[in-house]
Amino acid sequence: MSDDVLTHIPALRLFARSLTGRYGDADDLVQDTLVRAISSAASYTPGTNMRAWLFTIMRNRFYNDRVKRARERPGAEDCVSGQPSSPDGQYWHVRGREIEAALMGLPPAYRQAVVLVLVTGESYQAAGDILGVDIGTIKSRINRGRRLLQVALGEEV
Repeated sequence: MSDDVLTHIPALRLFARSLTGRYGDADDLVQDTLVRAISSAASYTPGTNMRAWLFTIMRNRFYNDRVKRARERPGAEDCVSGQPSSPDGQYWHVRGREIEAALMGLPPAYRQAVVLVLVTGESYQAAGDILGVDIGTIKSRINRGRRLLQVALGEEV
């Protein structure tokens, strides 16, 4: 592989967080993605966009796992152990949580487009390739996603 896979880990973590909604699950998804990428290194075409290839592996892995979990319900997700014991007092931490909640409240198609382009810095074309849609669809999803975020955060324009 021509690129260093390790340089893409921060972007992979951001995208995984947008998919899973939990830090631990996101780290597991990144690890699974990297293991799958290393084991499938022979299928990578040198000179192509490795970042997009890794994002595609991650997205496919996430949805495959989601289907599997829907069939196998091991326990309740609203367990008390997953809730914070005391609220944080810092404004920016709270605001960050509000933004994160608003982002996670977006429909998945909008959230994925917003995270890929606005958070990880992917181009519209690369995001379209990763998600398997046209560039116009990506632009539309980002525009609608921004508006939904503004409404959710009480910053209507």
